Amino acid sequence: METTAALNIFREQIKKYVEFNEAEWIVLIPHLDFRKIKKKKYFIEPGAVCKEFGFIASGSVRYYHIKDGEEITGYFSFEHEFVSSYKSYLTQQPCYGYIQALEDTELITISHTNMQLMLNNPMLAYKMERFGRLVGEYYLICYEDRMTSFITKTPEERYLDLLSTGKDILQRMPQHYIAHFLGITPVSLSRIRRRILETVK
Repeated sequence: METTAALNIFREQIKKYVEFNEAEWIVLIPHLDFRKIKKKKYFIEPGAVCKEFGFIASGSVRYYHIKDGEEITGYFSFEHEFVSSYKSYLTQQPCYGYIQALEDTELITISHTNMQLMLNNPMLAYKMERFGRLVGEYYLICYEDRMTSFITKTPEERYLDLLSTGKDILQRMPQHYIAHFLGITPVSLSRIRRRILETVK
């Protein structure tokens, strides 16, 4: 994807948070970077400080931790979604998890340094402050939805929720990643899939 195309996608998608006029957009563009991550490479690893906040123009990433030598996938982000170890980005303290590209992934990124510059720019400050607040709310909602789902829903219900998103998550992700995301074993996921297939026959 060309950088110009990625920027256009980014501008269109963030309208749900904040809309920049032409003059503001011209001032904002130099604060954005374009980054490509090859499949299996990392956006961030434990112990590093997350210095970038990203928007996925194409591709996907997974968030995971390692416990007792086992990788535990906690979340995925796809096209037109944000990616960051957001706590580390905000506090500039080391992060604890991995964010890995599941496919060749292209990002529009804002460095922590450039974010501070925009927040101190009279032309951009108000809208970037609003953008930051709404993105923070987005992360909080995602976290609360995930926690609520584990408390109130069965693994099968969580799997059906994945099916209902309309995204091709289940075709693009290895089954053991999806199983970990649902909080079950790959064997249990296979059983759930068989039960669902039987009910639709």
